[in-house]
Amino acid sequence: MRLNILAFAAGVIALQMQPELPPAWLWALAGLLLALPAIHWRGAWPARVFGVLACLALGFAWAAWRADIRLADALPAAWEGRDIEVVGVVAALPQDFSQGSRFEFAVETVSTATAVVPERIMLSWYQGQRDGEEFVGQPLRPGERWQLTVRLKRPHGNANPNAFDYEAWLLERNIRATGYVRQVPPQRLAEMVWRPDYVIERLRHAVRASFAAMLPAGQYPWAGVLVALAVGDQRAIQGDLWTTFNRTGTTHLMSISGLHVTMFAALFALLAGGVWRRVPVLALRLPAQKAALLAGCLAALFYALLAGFAVPAQRTLYMLLVAALALGSGRIVAPSRTLCLALLVVLLVDPWAVLAAGFWLSFGAVGALLYVGSAVLGEAGGWRQRLRAWGVVQWAATLASLPVLLLILQQFSLVSPLANAIAIPVVSFIVTPLALLAAVIPWWPIAALAHAVLGWLMLFLEWCATWPVWLAPAPPLWAAVVAAVGVAVCLLPRGMPGRLLGFFLLLPTLFWPVERPPEGEAWVTVLDVGQGLAAVVRTREHTLIYDPGPHYSAESDAGQRVVVPYLRSLGIGQVDVMMVTHRDSDHAGGTASVRSALQVDKVFSSTGETNAEPCRAGQRWVWDGVQMEVLHPLADDYDEKRKSNNLSCVLRIEAGGKRLLLTSDIEARDEAALLQRDPAKLAAEVLLVPHHGSRTSSTPEFIAAVGAQHALIPVGYRNRFGHPKAEVLERYEAGGIRVWRSDRDGALRLRLAAGGVDVSAWRDERRRYWQVAR
Repeated sequence: MRLNILAFAAGVIALQMQPELPPAWLWALAGLLLALPAIHWRGAWPARVFGVLACLALGFAWAAWRADIRLADALPAAWEGRDIEVVGVVAALPQDFSQGSRFEFAVETVSTATAVVPERIMLSWYQGQRDGEEFVGQPLRPGERWQLTVRLKRPHGNANPNAFDYEAWLLERNIRATGYVRQVPPQRLAEMVWRPDYVIERLRHAVRASFAAMLPAGQYPWAGVLVALAVGDQRAIQGDLWTTFNRTGTTHLMSISGLHVTMFAALFALLAGGVWRRVPVLALRLPAQKAALLAGCLAALFYALLAGFAVPAQRTLYMLLVAALALGSGRIVAPSRTLCLALLVVLLVDPWAVLAAGFWLSFGAVGALLYVGSAVLGEAGGWRQRLRAWGVVQWAATLASLPVLLLILQQFSLVSPLANAIAIPVVSFIVTPLALLAAVIPWWPIAALAHAVLGWLMLFLEWCATWPVWLAPAPPLWAAVVAAVGVAVCLLPRGMPGRLLGFFLLLPTLFWPVERPPEGEAWVTVLDVGQGLAAVVRTREHTLIYDPGPHYSAESDAGQRVVVPYLRSLGIGQVDVMMVTHRDSDHAGGTASVRSALQVDKVFSSTGETNAEPCRAGQRWVWDGVQMEVLHPLADDYDEKRKSNNLSCVLRIEAGGKRLLLTSDIEARDEAALLQRDPAKLAAEVLLVPHHGSRTSSTPEFIAAVGAQHALIPVGYRNRFGHPKAEVLERYEAGGIRVWRSDRDGALRLRLAAGGVDVSAWRDERRRYWQVAR
């Protein structure tokens, strides 16, 4: 059974890697046909082979069928960006951000004639000035029914190498459109829609509000962690705290994990069993042991729902249910079989769970603990043996997480075993019970005690966070799989031969080499950062950032979310030059995040910062045979009163006789000045289109002087400026220039070399079936 479930899981995983959605019925038919010989030769070895293949095909078919149903609930392209009146319910916890609130909305009816809207959408309700319009926010609570006028767009996220896939995340949550609330007067039609899932969400909202009242964020900096432990709202945790948790390997503890659900269920079962035994009438009707099991399962279900039903909570709930059923029926079920059954249920409910790092960390860690459990459970009960068993458990969990962390996050905390040895018991047995007690009994002393204990723990974790972290480039998938095999070999019982081989199998993942351009070549990536610009230029031994990207909100920017993760995935922690072309927030918004996360040796800028050297035409340098030269602005331009765009730093890169012209946001007057000074220097095979394709730039004379073969446009999907303008696109296309757009193609990667210029799009390289054709 276990092998068949793993084969089913492999089929589900395989489907999520497909560029196009295959017909589910064909694979279901193949699975059924393969199952026939498995049934016919039951007991013989061919039956096992056919059975595994049948489960593989059925897992593939199941995931394809579920995906086909979900993708059918789509927003037609014709209704993007148009006003639509809808009636529905606030379906989940609203999340406040600097510009308003964001919430999931379950659409019940569509009032606009002929409009088609998906059943579940994500909406932003802004407040303050936006696009020349005054927005007034409204307090929202889950379960409220509203009539709203909205503008929607199909699911779209930034597409970059080794980055978070926002579109996949939306698909998993069944959110099939995003948008914002228009200022057409909204109406609250009902205070509460009484449906079980809405009641749970309202309860989560009440608990969060209770913590906010008891522990104001200004006075209690760790209050968000308590909210996350009580109701699973990880977004309540401040962004800088995640850095500490990542560096100490304790991220899994700061949300509702399987250990927390198990502890809560066990405590509730213990209390229920004790009460049941003391009431003879109840004990005669149902044995106290079975009553305790039932109470524990109900408690686990309640806590998992209160936590937002994340994958770790699901996995624990299903494992507890299987174990409870087995105990209740008097059967003994192997722990590994229980884990496999939980895996099967998770994938039947949510085939997209395999796309989340939490899925692999959760099942991997529990699998490792079960794998080594037999080696420690039978040992004597002295304190030395118990201490050794605790050490073995920490070693197993840490080692099991290593391949996943290096594949997805490209970092591994060296202090993680020590940090977890202290943090796990403190969080699981002190902080979490107190947080739950404060949720049930909203009394300040309880919440304050939980916060105080957490504060003491944070002092220890902040000290641990100063320890070094293992950073490595993202390894290929095969290396991570080999590392997982190596983990299994390393965790073999003492005395088993070949354990040393496991460490050799870990080496490719731990020491995967940084891929570097050959001498004389330049590799450039124009990252997909939405409406803004961030590009990375690499030579053999050097790295340059050409703009660190836009500022998104008070909580995030492209430097933090895109640029730094991309460089870390390449194994780059030091940047030789960062060029901040001008002060506009869509170009300079990520500056602080990049400088705080990476070592930046030198900064060129036109913003006037004291710790940066001004960009000036004539600045030149050569890296590894690659020539770079600043063409704009002139030194005298700083003395004039100019728009920020007119001071944009223009950089020319030449490698192997092939050239790239990076133009930032220059406008027509700057293009004319460049043409007047030295038009020959503008010639390039690749042009970064000025000002995102605005009509203020890209004059016909400038385009002709550059004579590019490829034009790259960094632009946000359905951005409010309407970039790139149709007439600008026509100018480039009329010249036979191939146009690449980050909103359509994702990150754009090019190689400049003597052999020619190669341009590729990330969405083409890593196509997935859920990506909407643009």
